[in-house]
Amino acid sequence: MDDHADYRAALLSAILPGGGHVFRQRIGAGLVSFSVTVLLIGISLALGRVSGRAAEVFFFMLLALPWWAFQSYDAFLGPSLHSSNWLRTWRQVWARGHDIRLLGLLLVISAVNDTWIILKNLDYLLPFYCTKLDGLPGFLTKAISPALHLGVGVGFMKLARWSLFLYLIYAAYGFTNGLVNLTCFGPGRIRNTLLVAIVVSTVYVVWRRRILLEK
Repeated sequence: MDDHADYRAALLSAILPGGGHVFRQRIGAGLVSFSVTVLLIGISLALGRVSGRAAEVFFFMLLALPWWAFQSYDAFLGPSLHSSNWLRTWRQVWARGHDIRLLGLLLVISAVNDTWIILKNLDYLLPFYCTKLDGLPGFLTKAISPALHLGVGVGFMKLARWSLFLYLIYAAYGFTNGLVNLTCFGPGRIRNTLLVAIVVSTVYVVWRRRILLEK
């Protein structure tokens, strides 16, 4: 661990982007962290007004939240003695697989959110390959998504080899189910956003597969 690492700075920047940098007297980095965070949140809110809530949440989780975590980690590491601070931080993230761990955390959060929605809307019939099952079969089909999110998320957070295989199963299920439902029920903002999210995340995970296979 870097001798300059400081958990207090990480916590401050997690609460208020740039706060940890200012705490460590890195005023310029603090202003950059805060400004970029505000910009990304503003863009996500603007997209939400145009394309709906799903697009807003998707963009926030795709860019704003990762940047929020990244700048907090940069504040934790402190000033670099040998290279650009941001470049040093990115190299640490890349080498240690923290980007995959963050994706895993997002999937675990998604699993909790999905479970809450299911329990609050037990009568809702979720489209499943052009069908809408009720009763126990319907409940089980609704449970597939949060179960896979939880399994993959925990695996990613541990950088487990098996999580890559489980993710590919999840991606294949989510994409084919979404595509089939698209042909039957037509396009929708949430359905379209989920399909795009699966494609983007799958391309990234396959690109980063080495960090999982090596671990």
